[in-house]
Amino acid sequence: MIGIFDSGIGGLTVVKGVMDALPGYDIVYFGDTARTPYGTKSSRTVVEYALEDTEFLVKNGAKIIVMACNTASSVATEAVRAAFDVPVYEVITPAVDRCLEATKKGIIGVIGTRATINSGIYERKILEKKPDARVHCAPCPLLVPLVEEGWRNKPETRMIVKKYLHPLKVRQIDTLILGCTHYPVLKDVIARKIGKRVAIIDSSTATAESIRQFAADNPQLDASFSKTDTARFFVSDITPHFQETAKSIIGRNIVLEHSGPFDLK
Repeated sequence: MIGIFDSGIGGLTVVKGVMDALPGYDIVYFGDTARTPYGTKSSRTVVEYALEDTEFLVKNGAKIIVMACNTASSVATEAVRAAFDVPVYEVITPAVDRCLEATKKGIIGVIGTRATINSGIYERKILEKKPDARVHCAPCPLLVPLVEEGWRNKPETRMIVKKYLHPLKVRQIDTLILGCTHYPVLKDVIARKIGKRVAIIDSSTATAESIRQFAADNPQLDASFSKTDTARFFVSDITPHFQETAKSIIGRNIVLEHSGPFDLK
């Protein structure tokens, strides 16, 4: 079973990507909607939450963990890998690799939560592989709450996205990384505001492709994955907005189960 967690329901974009890349594979998802967003928390708190989320997924049968949260990926990946004897994937490296394939001018924009942007993880990873790149990062703290509230098509959302993207637009970026798995929900709005000439990198699809390749490269582990086309979706809090947004992301009705790490204690 493939285990995927996020600070909320934005990580369902990764679930959808995995479903498309690996049809039939069993998935267990945990969205920490009671403690969202992680992007405003301290690094110490995010590490604690990531460890708890991973433990919950492992105890529910996960044999590989996907950290579908850029904030957790930026500060907690090594802690999770050290604590659990399962493969752990994060969403940053696949997005960086795809970005470097797409950029023509090497002028790259990154949007994410404050924690992700402040960590400098994207800039670091990009410059390690392409030292001559110019990387411009912009924190977008309001976008996660807007997605969680289901405000994907509100005028206020379009106005906020335009304001956040303006500093990147004036720098004439040619590639934009959506450095939060909530942001693909707003991809159409972002694409319109940043302009047609900018390639948009969706970390959810890039990560799903990396997992598909990992499964192909490790047939023994792949054979141990259950493939009954079963998916369970746990969240630590449920509201009608979450149910509606979850349906729009996955493309069909899903059952959200109210549970989480606190039930292990």
